[in-house]
Amino acid sequence: MKRLDRFILKSFVGPFIAILLVVVFIFMMQFLWVYIDELVGKGLNLGIIAEFLLWGSCTMLPYSLPLATLLASMMTVGQMAENNELIAIKSAGVPLSRTLAPLFIAAGIISVLAFYASNDLVPYSFDQIYTLRDDIGKTKGEINIPSGTFYDGIDGYILRVESQDRSSGMLHKVMVYDHTGNKGNTTLTLADSAMMKMSKAKDYLTFTLYNGANYQENNTRNYRDTTLELQRIAFDRQELIIRLENYNFQKSDSARYGNQVKAMNLKQLTHNRDSLTELFDRTHEKHYVMMMGPTSHLRRTEQLDTAWAAKGLRAFENPEYLKWDDLEQQVHDYNTASDLASQTADELINLNREVYEYQFYLRRMNLDILKKFAGALACLILFFIGAPMGALIRKGGLGASAIISVLFFVLYYIADIVGSKLAKDGAVGAAWGAFFATTILLPIGVFLSWKAVNDSSVSDMDQLKTWWKSVKSKVMSVFKKTRIVYMGTPEFAVAPLDALIKKGYKVVGVVTVADKPAGRGLKVNESAVKKYAVQHGIPVLQPVKLKDPGFIEALRAWKADLFVVVAFRMLPEEVWRMPRLGTFNLHAALLPQYRGAAPINWAVINGERVTGVTTFMIDKDIDTGGIILRQECRIGPEDTAGDVHDRLMELGANLVCETVQGIIEGNVETRVQRSFIQGSEILKPAPKLSRELCHIDWNDSTRNILNLIRGLSPYPTAYTEFVSPDGNAQQVKIFSAAEASASHLSANLPAPGEIISDGKTYLAVGTADGAVEIRELQLSGKKRMDIGAFLLGFREPCSYSCSAGTSKAEIAKTRIG
Repeated sequence: MKRLDRFILKSFVGPFIAILLVVVFIFMMQFLWVYIDELVGKGLNLGIIAEFLLWGSCTMLPYSLPLATLLASMMTVGQMAENNELIAIKSAGVPLSRTLAPLFIAAGIISVLAFYASNDLVPYSFDQIYTLRDDIGKTKGEINIPSGTFYDGIDGYILRVESQDRSSGMLHKVMVYDHTGNKGNTTLTLADSAMMKMSKAKDYLTFTLYNGANYQENNTRNYRDTTLELQRIAFDRQELIIRLENYNFQKSDSARYGNQVKAMNLKQLTHNRDSLTELFDRTHEKHYVMMMGPTSHLRRTEQLDTAWAAKGLRAFENPEYLKWDDLEQQVHDYNTASDLASQTADELINLNREVYEYQFYLRRMNLDILKKFAGALACLILFFIGAPMGALIRKGGLGASAIISVLFFVLYYIADIVGSKLAKDGAVGAAWGAFFATTILLPIGVFLSWKAVNDSSVSDMDQLKTWWKSVKSKVMSVFKKTRIVYMGTPEFAVAPLDALIKKGYKVVGVVTVADKPAGRGLKVNESAVKKYAVQHGIPVLQPVKLKDPGFIEALRAWKADLFVVVAFRMLPEEVWRMPRLGTFNLHAALLPQYRGAAPINWAVINGERVTGVTTFMIDKDIDTGGIILRQECRIGPEDTAGDVHDRLMELGANLVCETVQGIIEGNVETRVQRSFIQGSEILKPAPKLSRELCHIDWNDSTRNILNLIRGLSPYPTAYTEFVSPDGNAQQVKIFSAAEASASHLSANLPAPGEIISDGKTYLAVGTADGAVEIRELQLSGKKRMDIGAFLLGFREPCSYSCSAGTSKAEIAKTRIG
């Protein structure tokens, strides 16, 4: 045996023995609780009680051994995994299956011992305990005479005591009726006081009576002499000796319940089953003869034989067969047949009762024979549950291991009881009843063993923990839903709020910006989030200052558990620390990139191919908190900021709901943002968009200008100025553009800002390395239109030029920060 095997066995054997003793003790206490009423008040010495509990605990071995095997294997392997010993063994090239080989051998030995215990020790224990229970049941309880009532606990006597002195044992005002002569109340003894003493052997009781009298009545009357004689004898002290029987426990010399099913071993059960089967077959044959023979109530039993009926002796199909000429004869025949059928039914019921006992004991014997093997198999299967589970949960000791072990054992125990009950009632066969519990546990053991050997513990256990937390949160939400306060302003923040409402989350209030007058008429403008909240009856707070005491008090009155922030202002620490579950924000970029106010615009302006949405916990800085979840989104070559905005809005709504659910269930883990930075990757900010940035610099490259136009469309929109030959400038917003094709360009590229057009459907502006074809634009004070509609009213476009705009260096400073 190798050192590793010895180490593992040594780690297993000690806990197994200790756990087995603890389990046996627990079962023994449960056994004592069941039979405590039979033991109390019999004057039994400790030796008899200890023997009774000893045999009782032995009868529990079929359940104690599987539980001890399960818990010991889980604790042993779990402790090795927790101490990283399994990892060290695996790193040395030893697979888990080889590591557990000595434990498997030990479990096999335990299974063999469990079979012999079930076959030899348990039947002997049942025989002994049945005999002890019978002996204890024959033993009468101790004599305890109550005060003020008549006591008939002593055979042949009725006693009454007015009061008792507990310290001295003296009885006062005693009455003793002697009924040993079976003549009624003819003998009475009255005493002022008395002392009672029982012999050591408990075979007689001595009453020492003081200051009293004996009254005896002679009622041997006859028809000639009807007088009665009364004899009275006074005494100062008198002793009354009463013989007692069965007050002292008498243990039988030998057990006498070996014929009970539970008290039989495999050989005895097989022999008795075969004998009972033979007797059952003979009884069944006798019943058949009774029902089909000449003494049967069925006088035409041969009609039940289809071959006999086929000979035509009784043609049931013949319409002339059952016809009577006389109605009275027909009624008589029907009544006779009905009486005979009733007699036959009653006889069948009686015969069924006669064979029921045979069937019942046959089912019990078959079940007990198979359960001796099923109990041994259960030890082996529970080992294949306990050992892999210990490797998966990586926990030793009596904490998690004990809880999980008890759960599996309860499953085994309930399934075993159900299977045994069904088999005894005849609902299922004996094999199904005996192996019902092991059949349920076997797939679990195979699955856990396969998972442990393939080292797939981490992901599987994480999924199990996630599932459990999800179930727990759903159950708790029935009684108390998480209270959410939503903070947001623009259209982008409406979709996540709508998703929360539709999925049943409890949004108790909304915080958004205060209404502001806007436009030429200074009409009060409400935020998109406020409009949605008002339509759905959600309370709204619109603070001007987030540190205002009135706002803080109103926000605290909502008693929120969680704050959700989407496209809102920077929160003071007093606010974001308020809810117990914290405050998280949805950001329209893959943090840590593009921190700031305009992440969607800057991602497109910088020509990114991938962006996304991120949820993170808010801290004291802007967009720097721990990341919870991220979801990527592709940016197409023609996508504008508006296109990306709409897709991210939908993704963000789903991500907000997923984050809320994860926080409620406790299944989220935050990661610091620097963990997402790869190598020398440069962080790109997303500051607020300025008017200078929106002014197109035609000295830049075609690609950068197109990205700028896409990144600012539809809002705030890139713009340029069409300058006429006389120097007048007219502002033009550009919504859509494309790289000019070579077919529209001459051999000499146009100068930056130079306009090229056919005056009908095409207009392009020169750049540093080509030209940009403008497709949609808007003149100042006009509506948005395509280039064809624009050229209908714009004469001689080629005579115009475009202003230079913000220099490339300035844009770079703003873009990179």
